[in-house]
Amino acid sequence: MRAGDLVTPALLADAAVLDRNVATMSAARPGPALRPHVKAFKCTPLAGLLADAGHHGFCCATVREVEGMAAAGLGDDLLLANEVVDPRATARLGALVAAGTARVTVAVDSPEAIDAAVAGGLREVLVDVDVGMPRCGCDPADAGRLADAARAAGLEVRGTMGYEGHLQHVVAATERTARTAKAMAVLTAAHGDVGGDVVSGGGTGTWDCNDVVTELQAGSFVLMDGDYARLGLPFDEGLVVLATAVSVRPGSHAALDAGLKALAMDSGGPTLVDDHDGAASVLFCSDEHTTVAGGQWRVGDRVGLRPDHIDPTMAKHEVLHLVDDATAGGDAEVVESWPIDLRGW
Repeated sequence: MRAGDLVTPALLADAAVLDRNVATMSAARPGPALRPHVKAFKCTPLAGLLADAGHHGFCCATVREVEGMAAAGLGDDLLLANEVVDPRATARLGALVAAGTARVTVAVDSPEAIDAAVAGGLREVLVDVDVGMPRCGCDPADAGRLADAARAAGLEVRGTMGYEGHLQHVVAATERTARTAKAMAVLTAAHGDVGGDVVSGGGTGTWDCNDVVTELQAGSFVLMDGDYARLGLPFDEGLVVLATAVSVRPGSHAALDAGLKALAMDSGGPTLVDDHDGAASVLFCSDEHTTVAGGQWRVGDRVGLRPDHIDPTMAKHEVLHLVDDATAGGDAEVVESWPIDLRGW
């Protein structure tokens, strides 16, 4: 089958790029030094590829991701790197632990999160520390007290977690490195109060400058996106949304059948795989369409778009089609099709 035989919009992944990116990361962060974050791709077959490369611990963002990974036989060591304070949700996680289908660790940053973990039957936690990104994470000064409270409640505290998400897309490498060191100094001090073997954090943007974490929570590196590509990392873009030109005004513009419902726009608009030697560009995206100009398109042409943010783009699609060359448009050969089976909550 060729990509041109697929109904568009269709999500394509370049198989060779995927293999290269995994090999590059695995060489630098072998085995447990990498805890791939499945939120980036939400696809258990892709997670299985990473397990085959030696990475058997995974990071998740939702209860659904944890359940799906366990069902796929990839539950050796799952970290839900997120606070869960609803006992009904933690009970779903605790059921996996009780059944022996998964080892599940959750992040906690409050007494309420500790209580929910205990109520749900969970046994292991990481203390989540705010290292400068105003999202989840406790005040570093409170990390030791939270660890003591978790242990008093009967939980095992495996260590700490601190995500420098605010630094992942700092373009200047020297600034990114310096600010990451500062953020990780906060985590190191907090870890001294907490104890444990695990220091978890980091991501694709800090893959080569975060030397504090014992496990790197990177995920986007597998196929990359436009936002990360601006950093000049040694990972290639391999994700393409294939669209069809459904309306063409010669000399003016063309409308493609992939828009906001097929492409994440939070980090910026998509770019054309083939920009006709710099003459063509994306004008704007609407619900079902992307309008492009400057090229010589005909109705029915297949046109590739590279998204600027991999995670939410993946979540908009039900299937990921591996192809031999994602830049070949409709001529790309479909090697395999994988379900994006970790969507939902």
